[in-house]
Amino acid sequence: MSVHEAWGLLCRMFVRGAPVLRATMSPRELAASSLLGSAIRPAAINHQNVLCPYCNLHQGEVFGDGCGGKICRCPECGSIPLGSQDVDALVLNEEWLRQKLRMALEINSRDGIDQVGQGIWRLGDSRSTPVILVRNLNDLLRNPGLLEGLRVRDGNLRVITPRPMGQTTHPFAQDIEWLVLEDRFAFYGGAISFIESSDKRSAVLPHETADVRYGPFAVDFRSVVLPGHGHVNLTEAQAAVFSALWSFKGEPMRAERIMAKAGLKSEKPIDVFKVKAKDKDKPGADLPLMSYRELVVTQRREGLYAMPCACL
Repeated sequence: MSVHEAWGLLCRMFVRGAPVLRATMSPRELAASSLLGSAIRPAAINHQNVLCPYCNLHQGEVFGDGCGGKICRCPECGSIPLGSQDVDALVLNEEWLRQKLRMALEINSRDGIDQVGQGIWRLGDSRSTPVILVRNLNDLLRNPGLLEGLRVRDGNLRVITPRPMGQTTHPFAQDIEWLVLEDRFAFYGGAISFIESSDKRSAVLPHETADVRYGPFAVDFRSVVLPGHGHVNLTEAQAAVFSALWSFKGEPMRAERIMAKAGLKSEKPIDVFKVKAKDKDKPGADLPLMSYRELVVTQRREGLYAMPCACL
């Protein structure tokens, strides 16, 4: 059993945010838990319903057996006696996790940990940059303006979250560094270490605000929220096209009028969203085009274009 598997278990327990019954853990998870030491601890659970210890498939209500013991009434197996091991549970010591993450990022010990929302903590400042720990990335994607209130003088942010299933692209504006819990940290010797990245994207790309003002768009139209992908950063030309379409408040318009409003020479709005051949292999290069196709309705025969979200 490797410490890498132990770290994976720890991350899954953080995502869960609740005790895990030993009876539901695989043999490898139980072995991994033995490596985590003080990172996990025994937990009290709701004893009204437990997983049937016989089939491990159904939840059953817990009753006394009249002799000082307890039974689980499984809808499939009937009354099954419960032993102490059947109600034992483990839970992540989340205070331990937050403190170890602070140490890994060399956060000044004078900075306290503040809970700023359900499952959201401000761990302190690392290199003058606020560090935010979030249990669920989707909570931030549903409320993109939340992070703006945590900035210091419009500075950058570092956000630690577990990676949701299927999430492969960077979900935030370019001035927010996403530290994927599973990938950017490691567990060894009872401590957590930070893994530096060679990704220089935040250093070379311009500041983009994550604040949403116009429907799914930022105030300057330089980023847009694409469901399932988070914030997508746009070029000036792409932002100009979206801004022009927004100004028509959902009314269908001919391409030449849209492009004139945007101040561009291209014939059609989609021209500025096409992925260049040299960028086709770059992760996320097709996201602006996906955003365009998601938001813009085209009437090809009439040559009209409209953005329905602008009339909401």
